[in-house]
Amino acid sequence: MIRPLAAALLASSLLCAPAFAQSVPPAIAAAVSDSARPDTDKERDAMRKPGETLAFAGVKPGMTVAELGPGRGYYTRILAKAVGPSGKVYAIATNAQAARPGGLDALNALAAAYPNVKVVTVDFPTMMLPEKADLFWTTENYHDFHNGQTADIAGLDKAVFNNLKPDGTFYVEDHSAAPGAGLAATSQFHRMDEAVAKTELTTAGFKLDAESDLLRNPADNKAGSNSESGHFASDRFMLRMKRP
Repeated sequence: MIRPLAAALLASSLLCAPAFAQSVPPAIAAAVSDSARPDTDKERDAMRKPGETLAFAGVKPGMTVAELGPGRGYYTRILAKAVGPSGKVYAIATNAQAARPGGLDALNALAAAYPNVKVVTVDFPTMMLPEKADLFWTTENYHDFHNGQTADIAGLDKAVFNNLKPDGTFYVEDHSAAPGAGLAATSQFHRMDEAVAKTELTTAGFKLDAESDLLRNPADNKAGSNSESGHFASDRFMLRMKRP
């Protein structure tokens, strides 16, 4: 029998439990625990929470995932293992990156190490993948896609939409700008105004499916550069956008 005071305390504890708790499926947990991952990647796990992040995004074995801005492959390696041999990861680089000497060396090395990783070079607004993806993925890069003389965020968002299967997901994670900061924050602070991101994505046809507080940091100074907060210690928003 639960006494009234105990019941009230229990209810209070449940209400105060983190809203972002996320169970991690076995395939994702095994991918994060993969011994082949570099130690430098593993050192970032505490801040980046890759298991919970993949689980929130809805990554499953057999999926076709398209990663925008793979960087050095932190998430590419985990995604490749999580989708397994029946899945596929398209590591997407720009044609401008490919034109630089050695610009694709890191991605080509990943593709050699992970047979289900395929490197694709594109111009974002005219992107056409070999097949439609179940999931598009970008982390800490969405603000960068606004910068530069040839930036076309509307074209990119629409290209992602067109390269997704119906009911496919666009997972967007980025450093949060101060509310109302607008697009100036993308180049000035290398952050993204979350409200602007949502507007851009819904304008492209996406529907907000879910968002998470998993990577929130209320102590972060959003009026400064994301680098001032420390490596991956910034306040970050997570959006799961759906193609209807």
